[in-house]
Amino acid sequence: EVQLQASGGGLVQAGGSLRLSCQASGFTLDDNAIGWFRQAPGKEREEVSCISRNDGYYADSVKGRFTISSDNAKDTVYLQMNNLKPEDTAVYYCAADLARTLSCALSPAVYPHWGQGTQVTVSS
Repeated sequence: EVQLQASGGGLVQAGGSLRLSCQASGFTLDDNAIGWFRQAPGKEREEVSCISRNDGYYADSVKGRFTISSDNAKDTVYLQMNNLKPEDTAVYYCAADLARTLSCALSPAVYPHWGQGTQVTVSS
């Protein structure tokens, strides 16, 4: 069974940092694409970043501030978030696309497997 467990959210002041973790089970992390997405109250879910064996992408809103990485030995994908802004406040989700190996997509619609989300709140 494919399972994803997101963690690491919390409350931080603007300019601060957080590292989110996405623990994967039920599939081989290195063979598949993982995406991070977020959803703020009253807004649609939006892309943040994704990673696959050969690719990594970032939404324009987080480029230069967020870094995605993967530790295949731990079956965990990380999202290091630096210089956080109040507009980064949202529930963050990780998702898996088992149909992709070498590339990843930033569209939530292509990801069939989702974790439960972790709240990130950035105060001004």
